[in-house]
Amino acid sequence: MFTVTVTATFSATHRVKMPDGSLEPLHGHDWVIRAGFSREALDDRGMVVDFCQAESALRTVVAPWQHGNLNDFPEFVEVAPTAEIVAQRVFRALGAMGFPELCRVEVVEAPGCVAVFQA
Repeated sequence: MFTVTVTATFSATHRVKMPDGSLEPLHGHDWVIRAGFSREALDDRGMVVDFCQAESALRTVVAPWQHGNLNDFPEFVEVAPTAEIVAQRVFRALGAMGFPELCRVEVVEAPGCVAVFQA
């Protein structure tokens, strides 16, 4: 199995529910998003996926969130913008862009705090 990863970053704020049901204070992170792509065999160019195309697609997905409040975006209206949900939303968006090799999205919300959504 061959796997490649591309990375994008953005800075944004969010609020999620505390264990007691209240919302935590609005706070920000420098989010790091890694998208992984896998194939059993390389394509006729010797690649899993073109790095430039994959990186461009990932940047396109996260660009609207740059310097925003994630709670204000339609994709997070009905669910809290936790790192887990961000990973899922990025995975779904990349999948909809036609990347059948996509196998996982990893979100680093803060150093040592990582959430993964995978196929």
